[in-house]
Amino acid sequence: MMGEILFLAHRVPWPPNRGDKIRSHHFLQKLMDRAPVHVACFAEDEGEKQAGWERKSELASSKIVLRTKPQWLGGVEAILSGKPVSLTCFDNAEIRAFVARVIGTRPIDCIFVFSGQMAQYIPIDFAGRVVMDFGDVDSAKFESYAEEGTGPMAWINRREGRLLSGFEKEIAGRADHALFVSEAEAHLFRQRSGLGDDRVGAMGNGIDLEFYDAPDVHPADLGHGGPMILFTGQMDYQPNVQAVQSFSRQVMPAILSRFPEARFAIAGRAPADKVRQLDGKNGTIVVGAVDDIRSWIVAAEVVVAPLRIARGIQNKVLEAMAMAKPVVASGCAAEGIDAIDGEHFLIARSVDEEASLVCGLLQNSGEARQLGERAKQLIHARYSWKRQLADLPALCGLPTAVTAGVAA
Repeated sequence: MMGEILFLAHRVPWPPNRGDKIRSHHFLQKLMDRAPVHVACFAEDEGEKQAGWERKSELASSKIVLRTKPQWLGGVEAILSGKPVSLTCFDNAEIRAFVARVIGTRPIDCIFVFSGQMAQYIPIDFAGRVVMDFGDVDSAKFESYAEEGTGPMAWINRREGRLLSGFEKEIAGRADHALFVSEAEAHLFRQRSGLGDDRVGAMGNGIDLEFYDAPDVHPADLGHGGPMILFTGQMDYQPNVQAVQSFSRQVMPAILSRFPEARFAIAGRAPADKVRQLDGKNGTIVVGAVDDIRSWIVAAEVVVAPLRIARGIQNKVLEAMAMAKPVVASGCAAEGIDAIDGEHFLIARSVDEEASLVCGLLQNSGEARQLGERAKQLIHARYSWKRQLADLPALCGLPTAVTAGVAA
């Protein structure tokens, strides 16, 4: 008889309104279609904790804990314990108790862990299957931060990268399968861990093709003005903050010299102070949270992803391509996407090239339109969630064709 699944996530997997939640949301739904699933996760605020979802009643059980531990306390605990801050900030007695109760009372055959922070909850004596979705190699990200930083923050990031690297290897050695969002990330982790491709693999992000193909979406209205260049993302996330700072300050002046009425719109939740300070400068408009990101993508002439530090696959790039928009991306933002530079998107290898490529698209609307159409065709052919997650049930030891009954 088929058993049940314990799904651990560092954020509530609904609604799918940011990159990591989009991925966890679709993973969760795929597993719910095959077996009863118990969910334990954290909420960033009360609104997220209480958020509704039409399939919530289908869960076998759930535990959503409001994450109230301040980062400074997590840092103190990390120093005292010798653990990474990423773990101590997500250490919680309620989650541990829930995990122990579910495993002790239910026939849990598989623990699916979304994000490395939650791997600390895998019981040492659990005898079932463990599937770990790291997404990105987080330790490598902190190592990059350390290389770019100076002073105390460089030391903190260097420590975090070193300790996380050891923890990632330990957990991957414990898991039956370790998943990453792209083959590039999986290859990097194989090199760092010494594990083979039988244990470490890639499972990419997908796109809700029906949602992004909606023909009745009305473009956002910024009022009168010139062409709009768009960046989307969670705007308190440091790589996104760095990206828009660089584009606004270093790229937009060159674009404005050729297109004086051009505007750079930054659309996304929780813009940091450094982002808000860009508003009104060099044609930059900080939009903040929006009700429907599709309306902003529709309104844009060009979508940019000028990230200087990036890991895995950028949903912002896939979403724009799905809506037939021309995309100019940095090399690291394009990494992991199975597309061809010059055919499906344009890759810029410097600040000057970002300006040149964007101006070229603004100047030649026909070329921009063709680039976007080819991008859309590629996304429809390769990036549906059904295609991307086809192997997930088998990795978790579940049937791949028969829909299981799910406990309420």
